[in-house]
This record gives sequence, structure tokens and C-alpha cells, in this order.
Amino acid sequence: MDDEIAEPRGLWRHPAFVKVGLPVLSAALFAVLWQVAASSGIWSATFVPSIGSIWKAFVDMSTTHDGVRGYGGYLLWEHLYMTLRRVLLGVTVGVVLGVLLGLSMGVVPWFRALVEPWLTFLRALPPLAYFFLLVIWLGIDEAPKVTLLALAALPPAAVATTSAVAATPIAFVEAAKALGANRLQVLRDVVIPSALPETFTGIRLSVGIAYSSVVAAELFNGIPGIGGVVKDASNYNNTPAVLVGILAIGLSGLVIDGILRVIERRAVPWRGKA
Repeated sequence: MDDEIAEPRGLWRHPAFVKVGLPVLSAALFAVLWQVAASSGIWSATFVPSIGSIWKAFVDMSTTHDGVRGYGGYLLWEHLYMTLRRVLLGVTVGVVLGVLLGLSMGVVPWFRALVEPWLTFLRALPPLAYFFLLVIWLGIDEAPKVTLLALAALPPAAVATTSAVAATPIAFVEAAKALGANRLQVLRDVVIPSALPETFTGIRLSVGIAYSSVVAAELFNGIPGIGGVVKDASNYNNTPAVLVGILAIGLSGLVIDGILRVIERRAVPWRGKA
């Protein structure tokens, strides 16, 4: 009887459609609206290029044409590879230091009081504010780029880890101590597992913020690199190439975030079940 009066699950509520279909539908709708805007003639092609010109820029940047190899002598995947390598190095350094810093701040109150103002100061600074200083100190090669991305990734990881450690239920800590656990065992078996879910959120934020700093990191000597392509193409009002670069950054960012979500589900299977 209940089955007869139950409302049938439509396509819009199907999990597969919600997870895959809706994002694809959203992207398709955006593309259609963009093409309509480009075809309307309200804006010039410099401001709103057609989907066809963006596709042509993508093909040109991905192949060798008329004796020209990609953009700036590098194919699109080579630009993307260099950017991802810089992001990986920077995020790894920033996240490792941030998590260790956050753990120390969460466990040692006086250390938190000492370091937290500096983290807040760093979080408030836009990347361009200190990138030029890094260039003066480290030159225009890879060092300032990776350092900038590391500095961008460090604060979110540190703040999230600190907050997660501080939020560890006192009852769990006291129960572990009552069972004979020493301070190191409490940290290893209670505090760190409790903090892991929030720490992973901080890591995902770190990756996102580092990615948003890519163009700034590749302002100087950024080719090969997607940020360098975006900066160079903007100098010549080459909007299709700029949009291809933005799409490459955004789509690769979505893929990386998806990978982090999978890792998080496997590493923290108890999230949301406590």
C-alpha cells in the first residue's frame, strides 16, 4: 500500500543525474547563453568571443599549426604540466608545514598565542603584495613561484588543523588518560584522528587558494605555465587564449578537488558518523 501511494522518483531526483547530469546541464546552459551573448553583437569579440573562436584557440594552443608550436613554443598540456608541478610543490610544502604548525598550536597554548597573529597577518595579504618582494629575494626562476604558492597554502591548513585539534572532545582525551595512555599516545590515537576531517577540509582550501594564486605566481618568467599564458595573452587582448587558460585552471582544479575528496573518504571513513 505504501508503495502505491509513494511518490515515484523522477529523473531530477535520481542520484546519478544529480551528481553528473545537473553539472553537465549547467555547463551546457552556460555555453548556450555565452554564445547567444557573443552572437548578439552587444559586446565586441574582444570582450565576449564566440564559442567557435575559443575552440579554435584551444586547438591552436594544443597543436602545431603554420609552423607555430602551441602558445609561446609550448603545447597546452606542457603549460598545464608546469603549472601543476609548481602547485604540487608549493602545496606540499605549505600543507606539511601548515599541518605541523596547526598541530603544535592546538596542543601548546603559548605557541598558538605566539604564532597565530603572524598567520592572521599572512592570511590578510593578497599574493601580489609579497610576490614582488619574493622576486627581489629569490630571483625570477622557480623559487619565488613555489614559495608564493606555499605561503598561500600554509595558513588555511594551519588554521583548520589548529581549530580541529582544539575541538577534540575532552571526554575522549580523559577516557584515554584513564586507560593509561601517555601524552604521545593521546595525541596519536585520539587528537589526530579527531582532527583529521577538519584538517582535510583545510587541505582542500589550501589547494584552492594556491590555485587562485597561480596567475600571480607566474607573472614573471611564467611561460611555460597556464598563469603565464593568461598574463601574456591578456597583454595582447587575446581573450580566447585567456579563456582557454582560465578553463584549464578551473577544470584541472575540479579534478584535483575530486581526487582529494576520494582520498578524504578513504582516509577518514568515520567522518559524519560520530
